[in-house]
Amino acid sequence: MNRSGLVSVTFRQKTTEEVIELVQRAKLDGIEWGSDVHVPIGDLENAKSVGAQTRAADLDVVAYGSYYRAGIKNEYPFSDVLETAVALGAPAIRVWAGDKGTERVSDEEWKAVADDIYRIADLANEENIQVHLEYHAATLTDSAENTMKVLNAINHPNVFTYWQPSVGRFHDERLNNIKQVAPRLANVHVFNWDFIFRLPLAEAQQHWQDYVDAINSIQSEYTNSRYFMLEFVKDDQESQFEKDAEILLELIK
Repeated sequence: MNRSGLVSVTFRQKTTEEVIELVQRAKLDGIEWGSDVHVPIGDLENAKSVGAQTRAADLDVVAYGSYYRAGIKNEYPFSDVLETAVALGAPAIRVWAGDKGTERVSDEEWKAVADDIYRIADLANEENIQVHLEYHAATLTDSAENTMKVLNAINHPNVFTYWQPSVGRFHDERLNNIKQVAPRLANVHVFNWDFIFRLPLAEAQQHWQDYVDAINSIQSEYTNSRYFMLEFVKDDQESQFEKDAEILLELIK
């Protein structure tokens, strides 16, 4: 079942209460709370409060959007990330597959990232929380092919991937990417970027309709509700967010 949401980093400058109000007003279903501003790692009382506020507003806590990078030294250990996600009541934690793209990583570094993802997936599974990989450049998930290489090598039932349109790729390439990651596809980050410029979602509505249709047609091992979440809007404007939210709801209905 398709559900809608917002990635809270879209409005880093706003309070949690303001973010919740925006999502309610736009009639979206939930929020992926980020660890950088709204739900800092280790602040368990805040995490509990944000989770409670979200559910009291009849919204879902979609995931804990962490900046944990597997296979390298992080400011906080994953145990702290996990503890905060538990306090938040998040069903999933988004993590990053290292800090280098596949063209720059050594075999040893690649293995370290994969091993760490497996390790944290085991830890998260004990708390009934999934691990979702960010689909992003400058990581081991910098393409659909490389994402599946990581997932297949790990072969862990608790690890899934996000998807978002890779900037600078052709439309047909992006549709093929969806088919490649389909078996392990969890949530989707929704935006319209032209390299460095953020644009109204309406200008890419037909492309996004194709993406949504392709995602709806796949047979996936991911059995929970899949969230399509707005991530960043033109000029960081509330009015643009509201327009994009209307388009999003049309796309996934």
